Amino acid sequence: MEASNIITLIVAIITIINILLSTVVVFFERRDVGSTWAWIMVLFFIPILGFIVYVFLGRQLKQKNFFRLSSEEREFLQEAADKQRASLHAEESSNPLVKKYADLIQMNLASSNALISNNNEISIFYDGKEKFHSLLEDIKRAKKEINLEYYIIQPDELGKKIRDELTKKAKDGVKVRVLYDDVGSKRLSPKFFSSLREAGGEVEAFFPSLLRPINFRINNRNHRKLCIIDGEIAYIGGFNIGNEYLGLNKKFGYWRDTHFKVKGDAVNPIQGRFILDWHQASDQEMHSYEEFSFHTSNNSGKSYMQIISSGPNSRTEHLKNMYIKLILSAKKSVYIQSPYFVPDSSFMDACKIALLSGVDLRIMIPNKPDHPFVYWATWAHAGELLHYGAKILLYDNGFLHAKTIVVDQEVASVGTMNIDARSFRLNFEVNAIVYDEEIAKQLHAVFCKDSEKSTELTSEKYKERSLIIKFKEGISRLLSPIL
Repeated sequence: MEASNIITLIVAIITIINILLSTVVVFFERRDVGSTWAWIMVLFFIPILGFIVYVFLGRQLKQKNFFRLSSEEREFLQEAADKQRASLHAEESSNPLVKKYADLIQMNLASSNALISNNNEISIFYDGKEKFHSLLEDIKRAKKEINLEYYIIQPDELGKKIRDELTKKAKDGVKVRVLYDDVGSKRLSPKFFSSLREAGGEVEAFFPSLLRPINFRINNRNHRKLCIIDGEIAYIGGFNIGNEYLGLNKKFGYWRDTHFKVKGDAVNPIQGRFILDWHQASDQEMHSYEEFSFHTSNNSGKSYMQIISSGPNSRTEHLKNMYIKLILSAKKSVYIQSPYFVPDSSFMDACKIALLSGVDLRIMIPNKPDHPFVYWATWAHAGELLHYGAKILLYDNGFLHAKTIVVDQEVASVGTMNIDARSFRLNFEVNAIVYDEEIAKQLHAVFCKDSEKSTELTSEKYKERSLIIKFKEGISRLLSPIL
């Protein structure tokens, strides 16, 4: 066969593959229009490389019973949510915020079975040293069980310190489980947790790599950061485990993040979240979801709270919808902190509607790049909202990694969700939403304090950016649906 014929055959095969893949993307995978067009462009303009990129980054997860719940367990969770939805009106008379945000609570119950509890005590951490000091002390006091789940566990000084404390507890007979994301924790060697395993602890990787550098689920990361101790204390928020989160990395400097420590009935759904993730990652059978995740609390806290999870297995984007609902419910103010701001059109429209309605919308982002494309896409979206009156603040005191929203100093959310397509629909995320003015005002006050260490991006400054920056923004914005 002549060389020209071979080339023609190869081109024909590549074209057929691209057409078939594009058909799958358009007709069989439930994607938003933006990401659909982005993948079609990748497949057609980068034929061979585009196919490889799609294999690693483009395939979607199955949605049906991803976490392997039995029919009885699914029925148990659904009945608990339905019972709360039916009885929610009884709570409205006892708490004005529950009454005011009843439609938001109903939405979270209906979309993700996010049960609401009212006896929670919340401590807020803004500094990594304080957060990990508290976590280590609680680990040392554990008597029965420690369940730890982090996107990133670094094999550095902090990672070793936590591993060694967990190993001590396992030797003392405490049940210890550790779950980490294999992509996020790529620096971990298989031997890192050997001592913990030998002591009786259990360790699993979420979506483990086929070979160390090859992971076909690299695009679907377990981004959650949780720790539950004795079913009585839970940690949830943005800090990963590593020296950089103590502010010891020269590249990032001081690490500004937000994390909750929770006591009360909200520990139950946080524990439940861990158990679902654990049994998806391990080969163990789930004996009883209720047995593992529900404990009776005698806590006397007063914060109302829901735990909302979302992921690529979800039919709807629960956390994004929760944020949008919060923004549209605002009467006075919306304060957002996020390391990335690359929202889709629905989120942008909610922000614009709030601004046009006279709401004081402030968005704080870091003033240094973490991922270049994401950084410039953030600038592009933030710049667009400047025209509508948004106040954009660039955090200068190190790196801002907090994922928070505070509405009207009444209700707030803290968790793992960034404002980008990856967190909306590709990663496994979890947030706590709190209906408590005291907590909301604390987070609002910290935002104001962080503002003193930030530079305002004004419309005038934004217009002065160079042609090179405008070009970077344009390219990054075009790629934003798949960043």
